[in-house]
Amino acid sequence: MFVDEVEIEVSAGAGGRGCLAFRREIRVPRGGPSGGDGGHGGSVYVVASPHVNTLINYRFHPEFKAERGKHGQGSNRTGANGDHLELAVPIGTFVYELSNEEGVPPALLADLSHEGDRVLVAKGGRGGMGNARFTSSTNRAPRKVQPGEPGEEKRLRFELKLLADIGLVGFPNAGKSTLISRISAARPKIADYPFTTLIPNLGVVRMSDERSFVVADVPGLIEGAHRGLGLGHQFLRHLERTKVLIHLVDVSSGSGRDPVQDLDTVRAELELFEPTLAAKPQVVAANKIDALDDEARAAAVEQRAASLGLPFVRISGVTGAGLPALLEDAWRLLAAERAAEAAAADVAGDDTETTHWPIPIR
Repeated sequence: MFVDEVEIEVSAGAGGRGCLAFRREIRVPRGGPSGGDGGHGGSVYVVASPHVNTLINYRFHPEFKAERGKHGQGSNRTGANGDHLELAVPIGTFVYELSNEEGVPPALLADLSHEGDRVLVAKGGRGGMGNARFTSSTNRAPRKVQPGEPGEEKRLRFELKLLADIGLVGFPNAGKSTLISRISAARPKIADYPFTTLIPNLGVVRMSDERSFVVADVPGLIEGAHRGLGLGHQFLRHLERTKVLIHLVDVSSGSGRDPVQDLDTVRAELELFEPTLAAKPQVVAANKIDALDDEARAAAVEQRAASLGLPFVRISGVTGAGLPALLEDAWRLLAAERAAEAAAADVAGDDTETTHWPIPIR
């Protein structure tokens, strides 16, 4: 089962209680206080792990608690600290803190987009001080100790957004699953009915010259998907991290729909869901040309793509026709996006390096 959004409750460990004790040893008159401090409670961390690809483990186990600190002991022995608790999540997970106040939006704590990214979500309580800490010149035998502080308790929401370079979008049964199975090692379910794909699928595409990228296939979109119709709205967020989109349009007569209208509908749904999604570089692929019985249908899509300034390719996911050209067009756009991001990162780094500290106060 693919689960990409869950809510959980986490509790950090409480600190241990300080100890009230006095030394009682032979030949040690008036030994004095010897109560040790309590140990600190364990904290809760969320860690991005490459060994996890779904959040299903948290759906049926929504409560987590770190170990509490051990109490202090006599002879100035400090209690052991509680073990930290690490919650492994898939790479690409957003961690939000939920408020108990109605109407307050969740606060983003971290975007765990790289392997090993780690965020502290609940801090363990500090251990209490034992009576040995309260000794003074005027109080040689204190009987005061501190209780351990409670650990933090948080309500969290994990939201997974898959890490893919290129996303496949289109109406149900447009051939997205067939395409991803043809260009990668992914083996999604393929059948001749709408909404065959119920969960996103990822595949690694390997090209010549050791070029490669990750492609994502999400469930088909229909009109009104941004309002919750169909399944597409539930998985559209998985396209937010992609750099390039491939619009797959069924140009055969088997769909019974207008392919140009299909293209415009999908583009409109992306715009309504998230404008930045519709602004990504895109390629239009006229699919199922092996079953094309009316050339005017493909020509109309090509004309519409030209009016939008988008690259256009005719392909067949079944026979493989046109796939090399499609991958080259997608790679060209992807390489340009990667170069732009690298240039922006270099500029940001240069700005940081040229900043002179401290800034004089006027």
